[in-house]
Amino acid sequence: MSKVSVIIPVYNVERYIADTINTVLQQTYTNFEILIVDDGSPDKSIDICQKFADPRIRIIRQENRGVAAARNTGIRYSQGDYLAFLDADDLWLPNKLEKHIEHLESSPDVGVSFSRSAFIDEEGNPLKLYQMSKLKDITPLDLLCRTPIGNGSAAVFRREVFAEIKFKDNLYGTTEDFYFNEDRNLHPSEDVECWLRIAIQTKWKMEGVAAPLTLYRVNPHGFSAQILKKLRSWETLLNKAQAYTPVKDMHQWKAPAMAYQLRHLARRAVTLEAKATAMELAHKALFTYWQILIEEPHRTLLTLAAAYSLFLFPKSLHSLIKSVAIKFVGATQNRTLTIEGYQQSV
Repeated sequence: MSKVSVIIPVYNVERYIADTINTVLQQTYTNFEILIVDDGSPDKSIDICQKFADPRIRIIRQENRGVAAARNTGIRYSQGDYLAFLDADDLWLPNKLEKHIEHLESSPDVGVSFSRSAFIDEEGNPLKLYQMSKLKDITPLDLLCRTPIGNGSAAVFRREVFAEIKFKDNLYGTTEDFYFNEDRNLHPSEDVECWLRIAIQTKWKMEGVAAPLTLYRVNPHGFSAQILKKLRSWETLLNKAQAYTPVKDMHQWKAPAMAYQLRHLARRAVTLEAKATAMELAHKALFTYWQILIEEPHRTLLTLAAAYSLFLFPKSLHSLIKSVAIKFVGATQNRTLTIEGYQQSV
């Protein structure tokens, strides 16, 4: 059996970390190591981690340098044939690693195997909503516009993938290998930046497993709620991508990449009931790349409708409309998963 290194960056997650570790220990695929990277966490997270006696668990400590640095540290210490990253507030279904290893070992040209994700709330309750990603023929433009991998806890990688994208730098007094870019201005877009380098600099394919094997926690107090900071991180990503992307491609990709991100952030602003921000971002998405209306009319018009509803209607009426829309989307996604035979696993 091939060995999997599961890398879990830890910082201020004492509320969730025990459940996260347990979902790895409960995997049906058992040949793994868990590398818990203490990113200078000031709370009791590491005290909780130390209570686990499983010999497959190792705790590695570093000064607080951010999630990208913690992942890089984990990769350097890892011994597995495959690498998986799990954010410390997310969860996995028990057969996640088994399904990804089956996928990778039956598809020698696939270097990144990811899954769909199911959303859960802060308490771990299912929201009955899913990230319904494109699963095959993933292009760099897909990564920039639709982020099919979805989140940092969804993918399992061949070790060779990281060997091909590594670069050397001296950030802390010693020349080391780097894999994720540790520029903090990239956070939380460091995942997409890494995936983009894989897509552009290697020949490895990215493919998805249709089942929603990752449980992604929606935390309104987390970084995803910091809209303007997330927008700046996306601008940083596009600037960095110019260094390794053919000029012609970047010229074609930049406007749609920004427009799709603006639309995503507009929906986030609607969720947070930030009226002016939602309207501004939705309009800016159209001005940046009007073709988004042609390419994805349904999602674009829904985003505009949601922003206008928030701006024009009383809060009670907007909340009712939003609730009906969420239930409709959830029912549609559940119906699709049921037809595909996966809904019962979530």
